[in-house]
Amino acid sequence: MKKRTRWLLGGVAFGAGAISAAFAYRKRNNVQLEKKSDKWARPGMPVTFRAELMPGRDRDQRTFVVKELLSSGRVSLQGADGEHVEREFEPIQLDRPVT
Repeated sequence: MKKRTRWLLGGVAFGAGAISAAFAYRKRNNVQLEKKSDKWARPGMPVTFRAELMPGRDRDQRTFVVKELLSSGRVSLQGADGEHVEREFEPIQLDRPVT
């Protein structure tokens, strides 16, 4: 390989590394700027347990209202004991009518 070709390939590799590092740095900063008020649930919001956790019950029987959002990201529900995390519930569907 000629010396000029090695210089060219080395420059391309260096440039690609610099670009990928810049994008990684930018992505990390965007994650840190995420708002703390952007939570998955709000008080008064209806949430539905996944069917695997409550087999044999209809959606209406698995739906509860959020009473309180705790600092750990868990929620307490009206009519259900304990603290619950986001993965216990079905994904929020904004097109579904609120009951």
